[in-house]
Amino acid sequence: MGIPKADFFNLAVFNSPTMNEKFPSSEKLKGKILIDRLFSEGKSIKNFPLKLVYTPINKTSITTNKTGVSVPKRNFKKAVDRNHLKRLIREAFRKNKYLVDSNLQKKYAFMFIYTANKKFDYHQITASLIHILNKLIERESSHENSNN
Repeated sequence: MGIPKADFFNLAVFNSPTMNEKFPSSEKLKGKILIDRLFSEGKSIKNFPLKLVYTPINKTSITTNKTGVSVPKRNFKKAVDRNHLKRLIREAFRKNKYLVDSNLQKKYAFMFIYTANKKFDYHQITASLIHILNKLIERESSHENSNN
């Protein structure tokens, strides 16, 4: 039967270009120097089953936040399980990155690390990720405001 016109219009508005939910290659955390700096100088926020390690990026040439995801081999031996969890975390971040983009002026390097020994579903991972992002905004917006 198809989607009625009113519902189709609402879908088109909901998925408008102003809501940037893409996760292009330019937003992925790459490069040994930045990753090493992230783990040596970075701060962390934990909310089971995720841990966020982050650090501000000082280069003015970088215009986006850089994000990486890690699931330890020690906890999940099968690559299929690790890849599935990484996909869930990336999707949760992609859907909620507007929290960081709209509330923080500085650009950051993020690494989300899955710390649990068992698999959680998408909704639990999303709830944990949103909680972590809200803590990050609370912590870093006060630092950004005090530095200005």
